[in-house]
Amino acid sequence: MTLCPVALAVGCQKCPVFKVCPAKSIIGDQPKPDTKPADKKPD
Repeated sequence: MTLCPVALAVGCQKCPVFKVCPAKSIIGDQPKPDTKPADKKPD
């Protein structure tokens, strides 16, 4: 759920403090980082 007013208006990527924002995955529109490794296709 996006609660940040900047993320609602223009998105997290266009926010001036995007690089240092500690809450971009909590209240912004960025996906939460995965803690498990990505699934790999067998060769």
